[in-house]
Amino acid sequence: MTPPGPATTPPARGSRAIVVDRPGVHRLLTGEVPGPGPGEVRVRVAAAGVCLSDREVYEGRRDAAYVRYPVTPGHEWSGTVDAVGAGVGAELVGRRTVAEGFRACGVCVRCRCGETSLCSAGYDETGFTRPGGFADHVVVPVRLLHLLPDDADLRAAALLEPAAVVAAAVRAGAPEPGARVAVVGAGTLGLLAVQLLAAHSPGELTVIDPRAERARLAADFGATEVRGPEEAEKLHGHFDLVLETAGAPTTAASSCLLARRGGRVVLTGMFAAGAAGIDPVHLSLSQLTVRSVFGAPSSAWTFAVRAFTTGLLDPGPLITHTYPLERYAEAIARVGGGDPATGKVLLRP
Repeated sequence: MTPPGPATTPPARGSRAIVVDRPGVHRLLTGEVPGPGPGEVRVRVAAAGVCLSDREVYEGRRDAAYVRYPVTPGHEWSGTVDAVGAGVGAELVGRRTVAEGFRACGVCVRCRCGETSLCSAGYDETGFTRPGGFADHVVVPVRLLHLLPDDADLRAAALLEPAAVVAAAVRAGAPEPGARVAVVGAGTLGLLAVQLLAAHSPGELTVIDPRAERARLAADFGATEVRGPEEAEKLHGHFDLVLETAGAPTTAASSCLLARRGGRVVLTGMFAAGAAGIDPVHLSLSQLTVRSVFGAPSSAWTFAVRAFTTGLLDPGPLITHTYPLERYAEAIARVGGGDPATGKVLLRP
């Protein structure tokens, strides 16, 4: 039975959160523990991933339409429900969980078609326009939760947000058994993509990245070979499906060159202004299908969580560094700092 009012575990003495007041200025704020409103839950954060988007927020390089200062960043996180608001069942307290980031309206045409990442009500996302997971607690609508088993590894589960993005890309690419598949980029997105693509039994699964250090991990995850960008030029026109994950200035254009005539290309990396464009002549003559992915709809979250809970997806080996909230600045500096030994960076409250 749904309780008439909020249920909760004993509250902590205050709740800490990183607040970026404006680009380049942040503080670790201790305030009251936030309370969930009607239809919401409060989650005690176990771990939160730091990605290049978080660095863009801190440095002021994110498009103004996609961030609202002051903000508590953190869109990749996992935790345990420790309070529920009115209208939410108390049985959720104590459940391990992750949650979708987009605050989709659920009633527009795109949402009703299942394309919640294309919600026409406007952009609204945890960690960018709403307080995120770089905190002791985060409050989210209960409808966005994806519950995990009681024994789920919450450290690894913090990577389910990028895994959902990759799941959206893989589903868009529609890989078939025996296909020749390339993944451009061996960062977090690329290596998660390798795991999901390997489950589709490709005939070839080639990873393209200049960092030799990433090759071993890619092979462990199911890649059949790893090549540098210069070596990959010999494979132009070879692949049935190319999944781009790097977001580098030239990788959208080069990914299209890797695809065979009539092949498919899915762009997942976040590109900056000035990136090389796709040659429209090559695009039309080769009859390529090109898709892009920004965020993940609810269906992709369900896909990623199921892959994680059944053991098809294991993000844990990607994590190389963990910092407490007090060392947020160090964590941000490490992400995108150029150290080839840096994989996924976590904050753990």
